[in-house]
Amino acid sequence: MIRLEQSFFARPAIELAQALLGKVLVRREGKKPGKLLRARIVETEAYVGAHDLACHASKGRTNRTEVMFGEAGRAYVYLIYGMYDMLNIVAAQVDDPQAVLIRAAEPLDGWAVDLAGPGKLARGLQITRADNGVMMTGDELHLLDDPEDRPQLIATPRIGIDYAKEWKHELLRFVDPASKALSSKLGLVNSLPRPRSLRDRRACRAVDRTSFDPCRSQPYALRNSARLFGTAVFGSSLPSISSEIHPL
Repeated sequence: MIRLEQSFFARPAIELAQALLGKVLVRREGKKPGKLLRARIVETEAYVGAHDLACHASKGRTNRTEVMFGEAGRAYVYLIYGMYDMLNIVAAQVDDPQAVLIRAAEPLDGWAVDLAGPGKLARGLQITRADNGVMMTGDELHLLDDPEDRPQLIATPRIGIDYAKEWKHELLRFVDPASKALSSKLGLVNSLPRPRSLRDRRACRAVDRTSFDPCRSQPYALRNSARLFGTAVFGSSLPSISSEIHPL
């Protein structure tokens, strides 16, 4: 496997969130030469900038969000509900506050732990707010790429962001549907109702994800599959997407 360099993360969050599926997150337990904890990422969410009402940066530049305005590849770790740390990876460019939340992963190497959920993932990998701002290319915390692991993905709305108005509907959560470690089955195709009409069946068909951009123009099939079922399915090739992301 190849360790990812900082340049890998310097792309829009919507692209990074998809590219991170199948990557292996590595955490060194304790001080060198501590045990390596490894997990395969299977669920992510993209937060695409200050105009995204679900993104922390929509509230402005604060001490809490300062790391989001910095270099791509740094860990953005914050606390929710007074008890759960959440691991995000900063994306895009300096002063463009985008990040990807790591929602779930599959433990590797016979490691018996539940990483199905962002709070469980951070706890299992011993990631805390002390790691906020750490560059995720070092020995203590980094990611590996397996060139042969290119999973299919499904895009759904993000979870737990009802406050985000129209942004709560955007298809910015990405999952590997073959994984049993997902935090939620929300939006998975096999849980959807059967389309009743030919038009609806066509609208729900899989589309190539090179055409996917939920914040700009969308192909008819994708746009209507999102409207009808809140989900879309993509192959394994990464998209080519403009760095300009605008709300609908």
